Amino acid sequence: MTRHPEFQYLDLMTRLLENGDRRIDRTGVGTLATFGAMMRFDLSDGTFPVYTTKRVYWKTAVKEMLWFLTGQTNIRSLLRENVRIWSDWPLARYRKETGIEITQQEFEAQVVADEEFAEAWGDLGPVYGKQWRRWIDQSGREHDQIATIIETLRNNPSSRRMIFHAWNVGELDQMALHPCHMVYQFYVSGLDSGQPRLSLMVTQRSSDHMLGNPFNICQQAALLAMIAQQVDIPVGELVWSGGDVHLYLNHVDQAKEQLTRVPRPFPKLTLARKPASIDGYRIEDFVVTGYDPYPPIEAPVAV
Repeated sequence: MTRHPEFQYLDLMTRLLENGDRRIDRTGVGTLATFGAMMRFDLSDGTFPVYTTKRVYWKTAVKEMLWFLTGQTNIRSLLRENVRIWSDWPLARYRKETGIEITQQEFEAQVVADEEFAEAWGDLGPVYGKQWRRWIDQSGREHDQIATIIETLRNNPSSRRMIFHAWNVGELDQMALHPCHMVYQFYVSGLDSGQPRLSLMVTQRSSDHMLGNPFNICQQAALLAMIAQQVDIPVGELVWSGGDVHLYLNHVDQAKEQLTRVPRPFPKLTLARKPASIDGYRIEDFVVTGYDPYPPIEAPVAV
């Protein structure tokens, strides 16, 4: 019997708990960390790798991916979609620079209601979407890395250069958070047999194993599904490679609770329609069936 692929995630969690290198990190919370990890998920049968040993809010994760694809960097449009996962960084900046102890709910409401306030305080700097869709080179020319990937897949699918990334050294100091999932590389197998499959490998320099990784895996699978549909190549594998993989010290009890649970079958993903371009996808296009997770496990975000 094939071992459930979610055990890759759980085994890595066990490795962190038992042998993690105790470190003081940027946030001051502290972590148990390891360096270098890999997981592989076969998505060729429509599998959607949403972890089951705790509820993962996959719609929120996919909405974030759709936001990246718009090229936007302001949290206002995210908040309008009820996605709050990026609010902590601009809120912390607002409190620090103004000295006003506004609540997160009040801050988010003002970002949504007041366009000028949103422009002043809701922007994250040139984060993922800016680099993916609007990378500016030294001559001032704009590069749409996603469009280039799609064009290359259509015209030269055996290329070894189907890569996009967000680690723009010249703009790192302007970003609210440096890119974690940095490099995306595409690969088409089976070209010689006439049965191609499109796979994606993501290299992630830093991975919050409890909170970040579950979101990243399912949203990266969603991206693969969208691009595969756009270029008419069936989906193959999602390969995830982690650099500094860590468990925050205030997530240890939650991790131990999750490890008591046995994975259930992954759900399936179908796309309800094929938009004219990668820019046309909406959350309603993602039809997920058979998701039967354990209850959620709450854990604090380290900022």
